[in-house]
Amino acid sequence: MKLTTAQLLISAALMRVAFFFYGVYQDEHAEIRFTDIDYFVFTDASKFTAQGGTPYDRATYRYTPILAWLLLPTTQYFWFGKLLFALGDIVAGWLMLRIFQLRGLSNDRALKFASVWLLNPMVATISTRGSSEGLLGAMVIALLWAIYEKQIVLSGALTGYAVHFKIYPIIYVPSILWALDSSPSILGNGILRWVNKDRVKFALSSFITFTTLTGAMYYIYGHPFLLHTYLHHLSRSDHRHNFSPYNILLYISASPSVDESPYPSLAFVPQLFISGIFLPLMLAKKDLAKTMFVQTFAFVTFNKVCTSQYFMWYIVLLPFYLPSSAMLKNKWLGIWALILWTLAQALWLQQGFELEYLGNSTFFPGIFAATLIFFSVNIWILGVAIEDI
Repeated sequence: MKLTTAQLLISAALMRVAFFFYGVYQDEHAEIRFTDIDYFVFTDASKFTAQGGTPYDRATYRYTPILAWLLLPTTQYFWFGKLLFALGDIVAGWLMLRIFQLRGLSNDRALKFASVWLLNPMVATISTRGSSEGLLGAMVIALLWAIYEKQIVLSGALTGYAVHFKIYPIIYVPSILWALDSSPSILGNGILRWVNKDRVKFALSSFITFTTLTGAMYYIYGHPFLLHTYLHHLSRSDHRHNFSPYNILLYISASPSVDESPYPSLAFVPQLFISGIFLPLMLAKKDLAKTMFVQTFAFVTFNKVCTSQYFMWYIVLLPFYLPSSAMLKNKWLGIWALILWTLAQALWLQQGFELEYLGNSTFFPGIFAATLIFFSVNIWILGVAIEDI
């Protein structure tokens, strides 16, 4: 019996319902909560907003006020946000299927590859724990769908909204602009022939949407909005739950007895060069969806802060890379990639559990070695993916 679109989407929804109710039970009966600490930050920010304050009255709220507005119903029904985030997963999966159709993939294969996202227990867990990455995933897939539908103005608006919501989707702008080369130039020959109708429409639409939303939020909330939503990330030094090889450096830099180090800020240089310049120029005209996957994988791998939620950023694009990938053509390559990625992550989690829950000092060589192993595995996988494209 073949899986249908309705069956896949219903199965994905039921999986998230099951995880949701399990989370409610664990929160009430277990010492370690299922609900992510970030969800309490989101809901507290919404509560302050509903009471006439601002989202930034809640310490550590580092997001656009729009997220707090979307979660205002949590002041009456606390779990509303989790259901909204899970719905974002489903919407992303549905749009994924639409893109596969536009790319000419058979329905059976499309359903199988969309299952990598929709029936992924890691994805379902993260959304039902209260992480907003499912919403962001829906935005990213929506802007990609709009590109394939040739709705250039809409794709630009969705890109501007996604960048406002969370900064990192800005890395997709160079790829999209580079890939939009089918319409005729509007400025003649030479280097100016690069300027065509689609690129102008996309650039203007994304810029106007981003500046309008950002300007409106600044008008309402002032400097705290810019500080907490954007500027904070330039000097962010989170070291807890951080898989990045910068982990130990960030931990040392966070000490008040140590002079502030410039090195954490320099982490943006290789990260943005690789994900925002090198990969778009090299790959975007070959396959935009696959390029966005490797861009995101590189961005997360080289990010100075790398937590499990960030894996969602590239897992949502993974189904577009897989159909013609070496990982599937050579099954042992794919199996080893999955095994090594999982084991390297598990090694770090074991060391992190020792440190954060049991209070044992595992910084060196434990966590340091684990971060380097995980980083190396990711670099190898990234290399395979780039060669594929």
